[in-house]
Amino acid sequence: MAPDHAGDLYGELFLAQADAPATKRSRLDEWKLLWPGFAVCAIASIAAAWLSEHYGAPIILMGLLIGLALNFVTSEPRVHPGLDFVSKGCLRWGIVVLGTQVTIAQIGALGPVPFLALLVVMAAAMGTALVVARLSGASVSVGILAGGATAICGASAALALFGVLGAKRVSQAQFALTLVVVSLASALAMSFYPPLAGALHLDDRQAGFLIGASIHDVAQAIGGGYAYSDVAGSYATIVKLSRVALLAPVVTVVSLWAKDDDAPDRHWIRKLALPWFITLFLVTVVVNSIVTVPAPVAHLCLTLSKTLLLLAVTATAMRSRLDLIMQMGWRPALPVVAATLASLAVATAFSMIIL
Repeated sequence: MAPDHAGDLYGELFLAQADAPATKRSRLDEWKLLWPGFAVCAIASIAAAWLSEHYGAPIILMGLLIGLALNFVTSEPRVHPGLDFVSKGCLRWGIVVLGTQVTIAQIGALGPVPFLALLVVMAAAMGTALVVARLSGASVSVGILAGGATAICGASAALALFGVLGAKRVSQAQFALTLVVVSLASALAMSFYPPLAGALHLDDRQAGFLIGASIHDVAQAIGGGYAYSDVAGSYATIVKLSRVALLAPVVTVVSLWAKDDDAPDRHWIRKLALPWFITLFLVTVVVNSIVTVPAPVAHLCLTLSKTLLLLAVTATAMRSRLDLIMQMGWRPALPVVAATLASLAVATAFSMIIL
């Protein structure tokens, strides 16, 4: 065989071998790539769940802190595919499964006046976060992230909003700091808001509205309500789940704004396309409103949603650089703090005056 022919044959074989892994990679090979990062994240999440169960600390906060403490594992390239998959995939499916906890009937049971009051509380939180973000030199996207997380459902809303805003608008360090501050604020609120409602001599319904409308995390809002009374806990649950249901409209509006900012000439029909996980969230809410889900299945779905979101939060924290977070100082935390205080003030005023 002539040397030039041999060279051609070698080149064809080389190209065939180089192309094969990209086009014919098996599911087993893909899982092998994801396994190291997934395993590290799962172990950290189990540790967070153990600490939460034994010491009563918020599970999301524990996942954040452990993830930040283990961020050195990202120096190993093998964990990158798994952490990327968990931080994005588990987040989106966790939001979808969260829809099994909300029904249209629950929102209707709130009544028109409390629902309008709840909208005002949420608008006050988001508006305050936007104003403080701009005054502190941060971008509008940072204000949207902080306000949405405070107004809707804490870390879950922050994860969903970051999914449509993207790392180009909000840095990974800013996102991690927002998650930490939101989780801390929610944990403190669960401890202080029920005694505050008692000091203000609120009845069960008023206390339930105050707690459900102003505490960020779902579990902590419900727990804070039941810490006041069973009636307050039931009402706080309705109020809080109504906020969760508004996750879809808020993320939709933010998604449209982000698309318009990225491509102002894009056709309006394409701009209306929702993120797939928000669409499935809405479908899940509608199905859950039509079909009566057995209590054990609903509890299992709640556990699954919390597990997926815990994995996503832990993976996000691991991917965040502590040195960048420490360099940011205290100013980036101001939008969340201001939005928290605004939602507390407006919720307290409505609970005392209108309800």
